[in-house]
Amino acid sequence: MDSRTAAHVLNRIAALLELGGENRFKVRAYEGAAAALREIDTDDLGPLVRSGAVAGLPGIGPATLGVVRELCETGESSYLERLRERVPEGLLELLRLPRLGAAKIHTLHRELGVRSLDDLEEAARSGRLAELKGFGAKTVESILRSVSELREAGTRLLIVRALPEASRLLAAVRAHPHVVRAELAGSVRRHVETVTDVDVVAGCTGDPRRVSASFAGAPGVRHVAERPHGVSIAFVDGTCLDLRCVPDDQFAVAVWRATGSEAHVRALESLARSRGMALEGHVLHDRGGAPVALGDEPALYRTLGIPWIDPVLRESGEEVAAAAAGSLPDALERGLIRGCLHCHTRYSDGKATVREMADAARERGWSWLGIADHSQAAFYAGGLKRDQVLAQHDEIDRVNDAFGGDFRVLKGIECDILQDGRLDYDDELRSRFDFVVGSVHSRFAQDEAAMTQRVLRALGDPSLTVLAHPTGRLLLSRKPYAIDIDAVLAKAAERGVAVELNADPHRLDLDWRHLRAAREAGCTISIGPDAHSTRGLDNVFLGVVFARKGWLAPADVLNTRDAAGVLDFARKRR
Repeated sequence: MDSRTAAHVLNRIAALLELGGENRFKVRAYEGAAAALREIDTDDLGPLVRSGAVAGLPGIGPATLGVVRELCETGESSYLERLRERVPEGLLELLRLPRLGAAKIHTLHRELGVRSLDDLEEAARSGRLAELKGFGAKTVESILRSVSELREAGTRLLIVRALPEASRLLAAVRAHPHVVRAELAGSVRRHVETVTDVDVVAGCTGDPRRVSASFAGAPGVRHVAERPHGVSIAFVDGTCLDLRCVPDDQFAVAVWRATGSEAHVRALESLARSRGMALEGHVLHDRGGAPVALGDEPALYRTLGIPWIDPVLRESGEEVAAAAAGSLPDALERGLIRGCLHCHTRYSDGKATVREMADAARERGWSWLGIADHSQAAFYAGGLKRDQVLAQHDEIDRVNDAFGGDFRVLKGIECDILQDGRLDYDDELRSRFDFVVGSVHSRFAQDEAAMTQRVLRALGDPSLTVLAHPTGRLLLSRKPYAIDIDAVLAKAAERGVAVELNADPHRLDLDWRHLRAAREAGCTISIGPDAHSTRGLDNVFLGVVFARKGWLAPADVLNTRDAAGVLDFARKRR
């Protein structure tokens, strides 16, 4: 039993206790134990439980230790199952609604008899919810919107949440004695921004069906369903594994087919037919109908006469024709990144100082970093007033002097785009910044015409360098606001404003589906981490993956330029 799964179980117990109206101290005990286990980060808690190391952790008491011990011994928690039996299943789904914690759900259940999403929606629409203390009209409206979005989202996970689980499951499959090799497939391998499950393909010796069936007894398994060529396994922490096992000589085609997308598969099958060959099942047949021996997936593409296609590009099917024509973009790699804009410090709502952020950027091999704390209109995020701006600029000057020219911190601001399209601050103060990032942080409900005009007006301001998170979406919780994105991209290209690929995993905005159009329109893209801590700088590397997914080449990305190049880009607007 790994520590992450055990922590998830303890958190789930805490939530169920709170849903049942249990004492808050008891709830906190399980939350604290979960936090303690997350700090360990081990794939096998068993030895630590047996040695007494877990019992000695702060926050672990006799009751929580008993749950962890049972998880290690059986892979399940009988206490969790008993709590599940006492709590209506529909209440568990309500926990997924943002800003509606277990305590409020308990109140809704006790006062209004709410037992499900349907009950909550009915209570909101009938007016009963608004009569409850703490639930005003705006809260009710927000809840109705969240219910609708939750139904559409289903059981999806952010890709950054799925990747660690995918790595863990892949390692477990590879450890099987009859698995020769295994790889991730499906939407996780293609880096789709939200996923429902983890796909793994395994090349096996012996009977593949027996290999896949053997995973049904793995620790933490809650449900197993047979599938063609494998099994679908649901674990107690909510993770779902779709495991496809095939004879090892079929592995290359099997991992390609399971990776998808459907459009990519159809396009490559069509290419094979045009070459007089056939891709059927997990086998490539030559012109005479004989199976072709393929050592790995790249060999499949070579045999069909095209270069291997990065899985992140395998979406529309157009990538197959582009590969055949030699027109796929040059790959953007992590090592080409020289710095990034859109980083926050303690001056607004960040957790690190200017120097700490700069040092963290240097550790990542970058040569510059753009600080962009919130402007004064973002009062809820500690937006900077004029005297704070000037104080920060003085501090940045001192930091740059200390680096002696080896590294440069750029003076920027994340400037609110106000309701009428003006940028926060006056012209004189904005002129003091090396760059200005413009963002919509309010009035998301404007109609498409008003929002589009608002952003177009901001793009016309000569101080604006980068348009940040252009559609305002928050994955799995907030839809993009209504905006004519094509008109925005055209205006940004015309005016020489960079458009951000905000690489915060909850945003990934601009959507990769629009990035190709942005490139074709002539836009420069800035990969912005929206970092509020030193660790948040690593969001840039996720952004690199999604930039590739949007067909961006290094020359399209502002982050590949040196500090002088970025400053020159900003000055051209002025």
